[in-house]
Amino acid sequence: MGQRGDEPAELLPPGQRVQRGWPVTHYGPVPKFRPERWEFSVFGATADGAKRSWNHDEFSALPYASVVADLHCVTKFSMLGSEWGGIPARTILETVPPAPAVSHVMVWAEYGYSANLRLADFGSDSALFATHKDGELLTAEHGFPLRLVVPHLYAWKGPKWVRGIEYMTADRRGFWEERGYHNLGDPWREQRYSYQEQPGDGPDL
Repeated sequence: MGQRGDEPAELLPPGQRVQRGWPVTHYGPVPKFRPERWEFSVFGATADGAKRSWNHDEFSALPYASVVADLHCVTKFSMLGSEWGGIPARTILETVPPAPAVSHVMVWAEYGYSANLRLADFGSDSALFATHKDGELLTAEHGFPLRLVVPHLYAWKGPKWVRGIEYMTADRRGFWEERGYHNLGDPWREQRYSYQEQPGDGPDL
C-alpha cells in the first residue's frame, strides 16, 4: 500500500524504520542478463498439465500495469510509496490457470533461488512482476530484468531475477524458509523467523 498520511510511523509494520534510498540486499552474485537465453516458465500443476514459456520479448509484451506500494525488508528497513511497474501476477494466473487443487506457488529465480507463497498471496491485487521502479528500469543489482513484488509480505518473498513459477498442490519451503525464515512472512504480524511459527503456518523443517 502507498503512503496515506504525513506520519510514516503509522504506515510501518512493527520493528521497521523508514529507509531513504534503496539498499542492495541479496544472496550470491548478480547474474548477467542474456536476452537470447532468458525464459520465463510456468509449470507444475497447471490446469491442462502443460508447461508454458515466454522468451524475453514475449514476456515484455504482456499487459503492463503499475501499483504504488511499500517494500518491507526483513532486515528492518521499509521504503514507502514506490511506484512499481510490470506484469501483474494475476495476468499469469489468468493466462496459465492453475489446477483446482493448487494451494501454493514456488517462485524460482536465477541460481536455483526459490520462495514459496500461498496462492492467495501470489494472486493479490498488488503482486507484480516488476520491470520498473518509479518509471525507471530496474538495475541489475535490484533484480533486472524481473523481480516479484508482493507488498504485503516481507521482501524476501519477492525474489530478484525471477525465471519461473511452479504451481503446487501442497506447501514446500523455499530457500530462506528452509534456513530459518518464517514460512508466511507477514510484516504486520512480524513473522520474521521460523521459531515464531504457529501450528499450520508451514511444513515441518
